[in-house]
Amino acid sequence: MSKASGRAGRIDARLMIDLLAAGLLLFGLSYWWLGNLAHEVAGTAMFLLVILHNVFNRRWYGVVRAAGRKPAGRFDLLVTALLLVTMLALLATSILISNALSGLMSSLGGFTIRQIHTLAAYWAMIIVSIHLGLRWPLIMARIRHWLGLRSASTMQRWALRCALMAIAVQGVHSFSVLGLGTKLSMQVSLDWWNFEESVAGFFGHCLAVSGLCIAASYHLAKVLRMKDAPSAPMAQRVDHQAEGR
Repeated sequence: MSKASGRAGRIDARLMIDLLAAGLLLFGLSYWWLGNLAHEVAGTAMFLLVILHNVFNRRWYGVVRAAGRKPAGRFDLLVTALLLVTMLALLATSILISNALSGLMSSLGGFTIRQIHTLAAYWAMIIVSIHLGLRWPLIMARIRHWLGLRSASTMQRWALRCALMAIAVQGVHSFSVLGLGTKLSMQVSLDWWNFEESVAGFFGHCLAVSGLCIAASYHLAKVLRMKDAPSAPMAQRVDHQAEGR
């Protein structure tokens, strides 16, 4: 196996871990459909994958100082820091309200802790989506590789842009439908999704909101990288390759 193919294999493995962890986070949001046992199993699996993510990407910590010298790098560091805080809050509250540990933690897992857990979970969905958007060129490049597509035609690029715009518009609507404003501000609300009416609808709206965040962060990163253009030609080349240029 060549070094290039070995490196591509490692990238694919890391990408699959990241996407699976994001999927489990989304899956875990449907607590009232899953039930507690499936919810806790999904959450535990997600945190194990998050640990693997950090192990596989440990070299990133060695370039933090250099990355923070550029606007795009500073934005990435901010998003990563927020994601770390959110995941730690999600993990801590998960332990406190876990039914499996209720004998040890029952006195600590009250209503406020559950509110914080819900707050952290929905913020995690938003921040993970932003995190994915910052790495979207690499994700699209690998997806094209899996599909055997070397480049995209002008028509294909415009079709993808139109699809992305449609998802973003739907994401704005889905944000309202899911009542994320109250969930992201820790307001008490009894307005929960009715899974008896539609399960697919819940996941569809969550994916639309994620698509909106991915699109917004991807384009913001492009603008920030333009400021880095003289010192970051490689980032531009990766971005152009991801768009099939």
